Amino acid sequence: MPTERELAATIDHAILKPELTRADVDAELDIAAEWGVFSVCVRPSDIAYAVSRLAGTGVAVGTVIGFPHGTTSTAAKVAETRQALADGAAEVDMVVNIGALRSGFDDVVADDIRAVVEAASGHIVKVILETALLDDEQIERGSRLTEQGGADFVKTSTGFAGGGATIPHVSLMRATVGEGVQVKASGGVRSYADALAMLEAGATRLGTSGSAVILGEARRVDAGEESTGAVDSGSY
Repeated sequence: MPTERELAATIDHAILKPELTRADVDAELDIAAEWGVFSVCVRPSDIAYAVSRLAGTGVAVGTVIGFPHGTTSTAAKVAETRQALADGAAEVDMVVNIGALRSGFDDVVADDIRAVVEAASGHIVKVILETALLDDEQIERGSRLTEQGGADFVKTSTGFAGGGATIPHVSLMRATVGEGVQVKASGGVRSYADALAMLEAGATRLGTSGSAVILGEARRVDAGEESTGAVDSGSY
């Protein structure tokens, strides 16, 4: 069972809701710094600000590309990626071209991923499949195309498509890709129990806005207290 610190090192704290004000963003960045998560995943327009505010905390800043629908052109995704890196992002989470994947246009999907990977110039790239919109065959194929495109992670969900990570989908993705590709479970990871289950299924990174709930419970477990199984129903 991971310690609080070990669990924090798996978390990308999501700060992506479109309605968030600057004060809301500040509060979330402070949570990320307080709990020592691996990174925050912020809206593209918040990258430079987040980098500045988190300077010296050890929390990395990531962002999203083609978010949340994945339907922007490859050229637009490439431009977004380059701008994100210029603004200080350390990692990017791109949304796959979902319609192309569902249509069986594998070359289109792989080329889209590969172009973002090349634009990222060695920075970590995670590919969001949006598993709630896919069947198992499409999830397997999307995972293979993620690997073929040279990305570092295959990721379940944006959290904005009416469904999130599930244990069967995380397990399927882990079984499909080789050891060189990691799995990120995102969307609906709201409790300590959720986090442990996703890690057990094969995820190595977790996307959540429920970091304080998850890590607060991990701290109680570290202290020898019984897990409450509490869930923050408002978490992404």
